[in-house]
Amino acid sequence: MTADRVVLGIESSCDETGVGLVRLATDGTVELLADAVASSVDEHARYGGVVPEIASRAHLAAMAPTMRRALDESGLELSDVDAIAVTAGPGLAGALMVGVAAAKAYASALGVPLYGVNHLGGHVAVDTLEHGPLPDRCLAMLVSGGHSQLLLVEGIAEKITEVGTTIDDAAGEAYDKVARILDLPYPGGPPIDKQAKLGNPKAIAFPRGLTGPRDAKYDFSFSGLKTAVARWVETEQREGREIPVPDVCASFQEAVADVLTAKAVRAARDLDVDTLVISGGVAANSRLSELAAQRCAEAGIALRVPRPRLCTDNGAMIAALGAHVLASGAKPSPLDMPANPGLPVSTIVVQ
Repeated sequence: MTADRVVLGIESSCDETGVGLVRLATDGTVELLADAVASSVDEHARYGGVVPEIASRAHLAAMAPTMRRALDESGLELSDVDAIAVTAGPGLAGALMVGVAAAKAYASALGVPLYGVNHLGGHVAVDTLEHGPLPDRCLAMLVSGGHSQLLLVEGIAEKITEVGTTIDDAAGEAYDKVARILDLPYPGGPPIDKQAKLGNPKAIAFPRGLTGPRDAKYDFSFSGLKTAVARWVETEQREGREIPVPDVCASFQEAVADVLTAKAVRAARDLDVDTLVISGGVAANSRLSELAAQRCAEAGIALRVPRPRLCTDNGAMIAALGAHVLASGAKPSPLDMPANPGLPVSTIVVQ
């Protein structure tokens, strides 16, 4: 490279409309310039989960204003943009199409290359905005409402391999369902975390899914845990006893954090990597962060967790991945590139 380049990122895979801007320096480092997000979470709260059609319409309404806020924050104009990255998948079909259509329009109008990138890879790449370049090999654990995955990263723009995944409810999805059982607000992560700090994590022995000797070592299952919480609460109510919400939250949260961190550390040891990156909305959970730090320290594994704002869906993570893809010399995506709700994590950029 002979000059710094500005990459614009657009994210619309679920219920956040994100626009981010980063600067790719000549030495390959990536600097965050702006991160603007518009969330439609309040519009979904009454339903207890994301409604795809509502999310798509919210993206349509928010795209242009969010773009303007990002540009204002960075002090740049659209004419300063050298490349555009957009989430091509995975995600909700209608929501993805809004972002992809917008990115194509901007790329065509500006005459700059377009890169359709992987949402999951973006969650890994965003850590480089916080802690600098990733090592050549590392393990990433993504924990959110839709994903609980372990990924072996061998070059953020070159090769990402899925090591483990959820076979049913993702961790964040389990939080939302347990919150509904306990009449706590949606999304369930923050209110459960808050209640858990007041409770006893050993009060109730909730199960740890897929932790038996014959179970898949790196896969996750939280559906049984969610059902166990529901059955426990039903039994207490049937017996006329008051539900100790803080204890239920603390015990549930301990089960989730225990499984996630134990499997992540095991995978890191087995794969001989010494760095673990945790990202996704659930990465902001206090107990997960605490237990991960403890177990990584005991195992001699370096732990990297982006600040909470960067863990949730945002345009900065897509701009960051786009910058790494651009630096790698990868070919741009075609302008007829489709949105792909089932895009595999191994496809880092659509070509």
